[in-house]
Amino acid sequence: MIKLDRPVIVEGKYDIIKLSGIIDSLIIKTDGFGIFKDKEKQLLLRRLANEKGIIVLTDSDSAGFIIRNFIKSTVPEDKITHVYIPDIFGKEKRKAEKSKEGKLGVEGISEKILLEAFAKAGVLAKESENTERRTITNIDLYEYGLMGRENSSEKRKLLLRKLALPERLSTSSLVKILNTFVTYDEFIETLKEIGICE
Repeated sequence: MIKLDRPVIVEGKYDIIKLSGIIDSLIIKTDGFGIFKDKEKQLLLRRLANEKGIIVLTDSDSAGFIIRNFIKSTVPEDKITHVYIPDIFGKEKRKAEKSKEGKLGVEGISEKILLEAFAKAGVLAKESENTERRTITNIDLYEYGLMGRENSSEKRKLLLRKLALPERLSTSSLVKILNTFVTYDEFIETLKEIGICE
């Protein structure tokens, strides 16, 4: 598992599934062209870019480049590292037919080629290691009533509003994003400010 120092932006859920077995990083999907209308996600990408910078990894077809160029138009160029996969023709296993252009997307590329693409982009990567920093976990969300309990949804919305994060984040995305933006102590302070804990 390779640890990346920045979040990775991909097109869809199958790209996330593919990368989750290779890299240790926050991975966010654009939902394809859905990013064009999703103002909350655009704001999140800008915020992530300003905090740490972002890595953009889209398919090598024309749709992938349209999405990549849209992100470039909404995020300062110096905050983006572009990772490009090569044109490899074929068909993804889960699909009945080849894509319109006949190219494999991120989900269909081998792990070796993906890692080479990250290396070519000069992305600083290292083997994952344990750090001393206390991270926020799903157990913390449960203990503070942010998931799995009565009124969890309302409490999550309060937290997300306070941190200026999109309200539609899943709980699994929430944990990763919280760990990107705040320390555990800042998380607890925020919970106190909005009256979720004492």
